Amino acid sequence: MTAIHAARVAASIRERLGLDVARVHGRYGEFRVLVDGEPVVKSRALGFLGVLPSEEEVLAAVKAKLR
Repeated sequence: MTAIHAARVAASIRERLGLDVARVHGRYGEFRVLVDGEPVVKSRALGFLGVLPSEEEVLAAVKAKLR
């Protein structure tokens, strides 16, 4: 589930924000988005259950970091 979500979010960042994206495999349930090496989004305590930040949350956090 996390890998599918990561693929969707990465595609959305590429398409909607026009940014290059690199996906890196992490631990089970781990989901982090880094901008310039700094985390802007992390999975919460329930990440291992598939409770992940939404695509819109991720896009908003990336946009905010780039401002």
